[in-house]
Amino acid sequence: MEVTAADVGTVRAFNRFYTGVIGVLGEGLVRTPYSLTEARVIFELAQRADTEVLALRRALDLDAGYLSRMLARFESDGLVVRERSADDARRQVARLTPRGREVFAMLDERSRSEIRGLLDGLPGEDRHRLLAAMRTMHGILGDGPRPDRFGLRPLRPGDLGWVVQRNGALYDEECGWDRTYEALVAKVVAEYVEHHDPERENAWIAEVDGVAMGSVFCVRREDDVAQLRLLHVEPDARGMGIGAALVEECVRFADKVGYSEIMLWTTALQRPAHRIYGRAGFVLEVEEPPARRFGDVIHGQVWRKKL
Repeated sequence: MEVTAADVGTVRAFNRFYTGVIGVLGEGLVRTPYSLTEARVIFELAQRADTEVLALRRALDLDAGYLSRMLARFESDGLVVRERSADDARRQVARLTPRGREVFAMLDERSRSEIRGLLDGLPGEDRHRLLAAMRTMHGILGDGPRPDRFGLRPLRPGDLGWVVQRNGALYDEECGWDRTYEALVAKVVAEYVEHHDPERENAWIAEVDGVAMGSVFCVRREDDVAQLRLLHVEPDARGMGIGAALVEECVRFADKVGYSEIMLWTTALQRPAHRIYGRAGFVLEVEEPPARRFGDVIHGQVWRKKL
C-alpha cells in the first residue's frame, strides 16, 4: 500500500501534538535546564558505572562533535568525569559524578511525576486505551522481539463493538465478504446481550500487551448443546497459539457448566481454523451444499465434539 501525503501529515501532526504534551519543545525538559537529548545522555550514563563514549554515541545516534561538546559542558558543571578506558587506552569512558547522579534522580522523579499526573487525569478506560496504543506503537516501530505471551479475559465495555468491527473488516480483507457478514456478527452479538444466560454462556477476549487480539463466544444452542461462535485472531497475533487457547477455554467452559456436546459452524475457507478445531477434538459432521451468502459462494460446515 502506497504511503500518501495524508499519512505523512498524520504522523507529523501526532509528533507535534505529543511533544507538546510531554513538554520537550520548551526551554528545558520537566522544568529543568536540560534538553531532551541532554536528559537522554544523563539517563544512559546512569545505567552503569562506566560507559564507553563510542557506545553511547551509537546507542543514541548522536553526532560525535555534538556529544563531545555536551560531555565537556557536563564535565565543567561537575556532572561527568571522562577518562581513558583501563582496558583500551584508545577508548574514552564517561561516568556520572555524585552530583551527576543527583541530577539524574531529579530528572527521573520529575518525569515520573509528570507522567503520573497525565495518567491520573484520564478516566480508567481512556487510560487503558492510551497505554494499549503506546504498547502497539512500541511493538510495531521497536526492534525488540515479538511478544510471545498473551492472556484471556472476560468482556469489558466496548469489546462487543470491537468484535463486530474487526470481524467485518477482517472477513472483507481476507475473504472478500460483504457487509451482510458484518450484519450477521452484529446480530449474533446483540442476541448474546439480549438473551444472555450468565450461568451457561460466556465470551473471552485475548490480549497481547494489553491490546485486544482475538475473541470467541460460547452460547447455548440447545439445552445440552453449546455453540462456539465468532472465533477470530488478529493477523499480527497469529502463530502464538491464541486461537487454540480461545477454543480450549470455550470447550472447558461448556464442559464445566454441563453441556454434553459443543458444535460450531464454519466454512471450507477457514482451513487454519479447521486444524485448531481438529486438534481440540472437533469432528467435521456436515458438509453443506454451496450457497450464495455474504456476496460469495459459501461451503458451510458443521463440526461437533462430545463432552
